[in-house]
Amino acid sequence: MPDRARPIRTSALPAALVAAGLLLTACGTNPGPDRPAGARAPQAAKTAETPEKAEKAEAAATLGGPGSACALPVSFALAEGWKPEAIKDPEDPEFAALTRQGPAVVRCEVDAKPSGNIGYLRVWTAGKGPARTALEAFVKAEKGSSKASYRETEAGTLPATEVTYTVHNELMEESKEERAFAVSTPKGTVIVHLGGLDTGEHRAMLPAYELAKSTTKVL
Repeated sequence: MPDRARPIRTSALPAALVAAGLLLTACGTNPGPDRPAGARAPQAAKTAETPEKAEKAEAAATLGGPGSACALPVSFALAEGWKPEAIKDPEDPEFAALTRQGPAVVRCEVDAKPSGNIGYLRVWTAGKGPARTALEAFVKAEKGSSKASYRETEAGTLPATEVTYTVHNELMEESKEERAFAVSTPKGTVIVHLGGLDTGEHRAMLPAYELAKSTTKVL
């Protein structure tokens, strides 16, 4: 999803629309989300940190299961401080530009700001079919995406397809890394996507992404 505005949240629809010119790009390229008090500036993020050197995150909660913030076809562990919130009325055609990307509809967003980073882990669902097909269409639908590299892997014990790619942000005049993995379930394909304000923020959040991927289970 290109960076346009934060997807409609469960709180107030008007507030989400007011933010439309600023947010919603952790799915894609987030041009300038509100920075929480005390959060570091993008240039101070862990730009030198590579995925191989990222520390492991400890599980603090589970998303997707009974009683969790989002009803999903899968469950996975969340890192400490990450705040999940379900998307309100994601199927509403009036807001399709905010809640759809290619074949996928966003169902849940997990905000990293309480943990000190600027970005979101978002969960999308698509129809039944090969996970790779849905993931490829998802990436192609994101404005400014390029250099996509796909590989077959596992999410938990499930067969999965993962992609790493870049998105060019015209507002910030730079490109940044993004990634996602997709799994097939009896209820359709699930795509878990990690964006971030910039590449430094993205890499700093990789432990939370890897935790989600390694603990994914079909419900």
